[in-house]
Amino acid sequence: MQELFDFFNRPIIFKIFSVLIWLVIILLIIGFLRKLLKQRIDNATIRYKAQKGIEIIGYILIILLIVVSFTLDDIKDYTIIIGLFTAGLTFTLQELILSVAGSFYIFFVRVYKPGDRIEINGIKGDVIDIDSIYTTIMEMGEWVSSDNYSGRIVKISNAFVFKGPIKNYSMDFPFVWDELNIFITYDSNVELAKDIVLKTANEQLSEYAKNSLAKWEEMVQRYYVENATIEPTIAVELTDNWIGLNLRYITDYKKRRATKHQLYESIELAVAQTMNAVKLASTTLQLLKIPEVEVRLKKQSP
Repeated sequence: MQELFDFFNRPIIFKIFSVLIWLVIILLIIGFLRKLLKQRIDNATIRYKAQKGIEIIGYILIILLIVVSFTLDDIKDYTIIIGLFTAGLTFTLQELILSVAGSFYIFFVRVYKPGDRIEINGIKGDVIDIDSIYTTIMEMGEWVSSDNYSGRIVKISNAFVFKGPIKNYSMDFPFVWDELNIFITYDSNVELAKDIVLKTANEQLSEYAKNSLAKWEEMVQRYYVENATIEPTIAVELTDNWIGLNLRYITDYKKRRATKHQLYESIELAVAQTMNAVKLASTTLQLLKIPEVEVRLKKQSP
């Protein structure tokens, strides 16, 4: 019993226990403040940022506590042991350390934030949470077409911000360019078809073009990027079967599917009113009947 008491009475052991107690106290305070903010703040955005701010302050206090506690002169004889232990711990927990570093990088560099639509490590979706280790994403795509939620929630290590590209659909410029193809027959009025497609696009997308123009001008001033055409444009392509009209336009990154649906629907109705001056093309297959063959066998005489 005396040996056990002497062991715990050693300065280094006492200091370790003191640090552990303070760690528990800091973590309890963080948890208490997070719950308090959740109850007192109704705005989801402000509440989320306040809770994350409390977490970051808590982690900084923990780091300062460890640094101050274990850099005093009374443990100078243990520097080699502590160094080896730290090196081993760093190697073992390198992924965890990268994840924590990644969380600070995300918050301070503003790589992405909750609400952004991103693609990272081959996974696309909307960011719904960022903590000290993981980024939580509401997944899109996979077995679901277009930009629709699959229903799965994916957690990605924050360490991936150092390992590959991050595609952000909404940072700085919350619009994307999209395309759709309209195929018409060779006996159609091509100029009328082009007018229909461009007129429909301009009528439905004028608001997007107006809102995106100011954002794009900010992009040109901030980044080394050439100016681009914001208004809808059309290109004609000739194929063996039909004439293809390729419409390129800009839209909100969250409304690609809805915008394409409205354009197709409006263009189809406008084409139907041209009284066959414009005809939508489709693949035609002609099935040929195989002629019947009559076979007669001659009997050989004995």
